[in-house]
Amino acid sequence: MSAFQIERSALLAGVPHGFFGSAGGAHQFGFGGPGDPGRVRMLRAAAADAILAGGQLAAPHQVHSPDVVTVTAAWEDEAEGRPVADAVVTATSGIVLGIVTADCGPILFADREAGVIGAAHAGWRGAVEGVLENTIAAMEALGATRAGIAAVLGPTIAQASYEVDAPFRARFAAADAPFFAPVPPREGRARWHFDLPGFIIARLAAAGLGKIADIGRDTFSHVARYHSHRRSTQACETNYGRQISMIALPR
Repeated sequence: MSAFQIERSALLAGVPHGFFGSAGGAHQFGFGGPGDPGRVRMLRAAAADAILAGGQLAAPHQVHSPDVVTVTAAWEDEAEGRPVADAVVTATSGIVLGIVTADCGPILFADREAGVIGAAHAGWRGAVEGVLENTIAAMEALGATRAGIAAVLGPTIAQASYEVDAPFRARFAAADAPFFAPVPPREGRARWHFDLPGFIIARLAAAGLGKIADIGRDTFSHVARYHSHRRSTQACETNYGRQISMIALPR
């Protein structure tokens, strides 16, 4: 097994966490991606152990929803049968929360004082529909406070790599116009570059969080380090890999 590529944030210092890269394409962490599910399961377990020795992974079946699962015990990490959600929170030690992404935003949350953590998968749809706000509310239900929660955005497709059309833009409110930068028309149609990282950070700030950081890595352009759904689609590949982001409470 190739060595893991893991990025961490100083904002979450003291909290076991990491944003895993693809290790040059060698690591594919999603059950929906290419590769044998058994090997994917083993890789995910090894990654969880790298974050917290002996930790048990709790990673949901993601569907671009605003839904959050509060975890009190880990489930079997199999391709089928996992809880369906796009965020997980816990106040239970020994659990490693995980979410997979391939251009969407992985966000790791922690309130050290309260002993509450969270992980969310936010593409444009999840961010618009409230997955970030719902994650924060679920953490509050476990005793966290908005003043105490730190949130870090991991590798995400950057604005310069994310071209969108008018039907896409129409899904957003007029107040979201600053996240769209015009680019030359293509095929006779208006186009923009959408700032997904900026949109996510703005939603976190609007939700009342004051401790926010962005790893600042573009999944699309960093070919050797990250999987990218958009890059794979443009290359006409039949499937695409996922990276994983994890967080746990310190023992």
